Amino acid sequence: MKKYGKFAALITVVVGTMGWLAFSGGKQSEAYYKTVNEVQQMGQKAYGQRLRLEGNVAAGSIKREGNHTQFVLEYQNTSMKVIYTGTDPLPDTLKDGAQALADGKLDRDQIFRAGTVQAKCASKYESK
Repeated sequence: MKKYGKFAALITVVVGTMGWLAFSGGKQSEAYYKTVNEVQQMGQKAYGQRLRLEGNVAAGSIKREGNHTQFVLEYQNTSMKVIYTGTDPLPDTLKDGAQALADGKLDRDQIFRAGTVQAKCASKYESK
């Protein structure tokens, strides 16, 4: 009987650990899709939370400095500075006026720190 009790305890620990890892991993990869003005309306709730920030790249705002690239995303008369630090190269379609999606976190200094950046394909690919 002791043999089955130890085996049941071991199975319980393994299943519990796997459940906890699945739950905590799912929470960690969770990201909310927000526009620039929605993030600013969130106030204190936005800080430190993983977000996907959407907006249009402001004209003349892209600046490359070493392994950092900074630019400004605009959406409905609101703007937010984004600093991208990552190993992946930025898409060629990230240009002035392009729609972009930055994945990262907003710091208390009102700068969005992105780990990944995506840009919408140029309008020449859209149907007329």
